[in-house]
Amino acid sequence: MASGMTLGELAARFGLSLRGDPDVRVSRVATLERAEPDSLTFLANPRYKRFLKTTHAGAVVLDPKLADEAPVPALLAKNPYAAYARIAAVLHPVEAVVPGRHPSALIDPGAQIDETASIGPHAFVAAGARIGPRVAVGPGSIVMEAAVIGADTRLVANVTVCKGVVIGARCLLHPGAVIGADGFGLAADRGEWIKVPQVGSVRIGNDVEIGANTTVDRGAIEDTIIGDGVKLDNQIQIAHNVQVGAHTVIAGCTGVSGSTTIGQRCMIGGQVGIAGHLSICDDVVLTGRAFVTSSIRKPGTYSSGLPVEEASRFRRNAARFYQLDAFVREVRKERRDAAADDEDASSEE
Repeated sequence: MASGMTLGELAARFGLSLRGDPDVRVSRVATLERAEPDSLTFLANPRYKRFLKTTHAGAVVLDPKLADEAPVPALLAKNPYAAYARIAAVLHPVEAVVPGRHPSALIDPGAQIDETASIGPHAFVAAGARIGPRVAVGPGSIVMEAAVIGADTRLVANVTVCKGVVIGARCLLHPGAVIGADGFGLAADRGEWIKVPQVGSVRIGNDVEIGANTTVDRGAIEDTIIGDGVKLDNQIQIAHNVQVGAHTVIAGCTGVSGSTTIGQRCMIGGQVGIAGHLSICDDVVLTGRAFVTSSIRKPGTYSSGLPVEEASRFRRNAARFYQLDAFVREVRKERRDAAADDEDASSEE
């Protein structure tokens, strides 16, 4: 039996219009440049349009406005990238979970593990933990006491789920993720630091993805909350008592300080820094390296930080930046002096 799917089958399955032979069969995805006749590709970014005319793909997913420019069969979608993502998931499905427990896994008798779950090599599941149907606990992963993992969730490898953490269904946690470690709670006293017990936990919704080496700290008193459909990139720090609204996406190396609330459908770029105890409303976009020090109450796009430029020019601008305060003070003084002179002149008249 031939592998892959025909374009006709894909068009019907995903509600797409088809321009070309419905019997063309594709079995994998590829870029416009490197695609071969058994490959499906896509065009969403105009920057890559120059590769469209020379592609050897079996088919391309693109906007209907570009249909006449495609030299190969085309699946037409108003959002080509989203359509491509859905098709790619069908052509490259995730391997099914094979139920079972590896002999090297350490499982406490008090753990509740669904018979359809998979516990991988050198994994550990503690007493009171609950592992749902078709869950995959990958190699070296740790599920601590009273943690709950919902159906069809995958811990890829070396993931740590700390005590009492609750993870929803269909989540994906990449290698090295740590969920529920203590938050950075310290009280100052006479030059010393006293650790504040972190007695909250972490609650993660359904369909959440958490990237490699990303950390989500447990709450100090109440829980840290990650809403449904949130996508977190690699090496992100989510501090204690943070709340991230549904379907928000956060790119790598971003840090969110404690007790901050981020709304729904936000898009946060890489290396963004967000201070603590503030609120960001729904539908906010923060571009890369933005630094947020106060609450954002109006949807829109926000930026800060300086783009790279030639070093000597940057140094001159940096030097002038540190002179701004003195410059502003001088301007204000000149304005006050000028106003006083005008007042004296008016009184003499």
